[in-house]
Amino acid sequence: MKIRNLIIILVLLTKTVSAQNNKILFVMSAANTLQLNKGEKLRQTGVFLNEFYLAYKSVTEAGYTVDFATPNGIVSTIDKESINDKYWKNNLKVKNEALIFTKTDSLFNSPITLEKAIEKKSDYIGLIIPGGQGLMIDLKEDINIPILLKYFAKENKPTGLICHAPSLILTIPKDENPYIGFKVNSVSPFEEFVIERFIMKGKPKNRKIAKRLRKLGLKYRRKLPKANYAVKDRNLVTSQNPFSGTAFNKLYLEALTEYLKENKNMN
Repeated sequence: MKIRNLIIILVLLTKTVSAQNNKILFVMSAANTLQLNKGEKLRQTGVFLNEFYLAYKSVTEAGYTVDFATPNGIVSTIDKESINDKYWKNNLKVKNEALIFTKTDSLFNSPITLEKAIEKKSDYIGLIIPGGQGLMIDLKEDINIPILLKYFAKENKPTGLICHAPSLILTIPKDENPYIGFKVNSVSPFEEFVIERFIMKGKPKNRKIAKRLRKLGLKYRRKLPKANYAVKDRNLVTSQNPFSGTAFNKLYLEALTEYLKENKNMN
């Protein structure tokens, strides 16, 4: 019995060490202002807090380490809308934990540049890009984004795109795009309408994500508004909204496990 218990402990320790030696790259927006109605209205924006923090909490609690990268190494701004309790349901303790994290965590507050992330790309076994309107301003126009997305796709490394982030697939030209034909999810057309009409009260420049993904050649899937919904197709995991954290985290951790298993078998 003692030998059996010792073997179990050694297996668990091996798994923990293995996970700790694997790093996830979080690419974050650094934008803080969104233009609406062709510049007639300005609105505060940034990264959606729970879309970032719940994913971060999930992978780090599983033993993975993280790097943060933003355009020009600028610290991410948190979208004030995402601090609203309605996005956290019964997780208000976690919301407060997330807010403290953004103020105190040294890695979050000293992100590397996207150029540096590209230099170090082989260090990472996975990529996560949280949602929020901020990325529709800077990441959507950044030449480094298609480079990163194509690399992670080529290496079959788990790539997680949350809510608005699946729109970044559109930055890759169709003739170079590795995700043509993949099943994909993102913020739904109706959710976009509600956000623009009742929350932001204005239309941003970059919108109609689902329609554009379909036009590019991806198989768009969705559930009802506020659904806890995510889609996994090969290395790509995409999710619909701020309420989809549980679904996203489950599928993304599955993708990491599959990648590590396949990589181990190859070695």
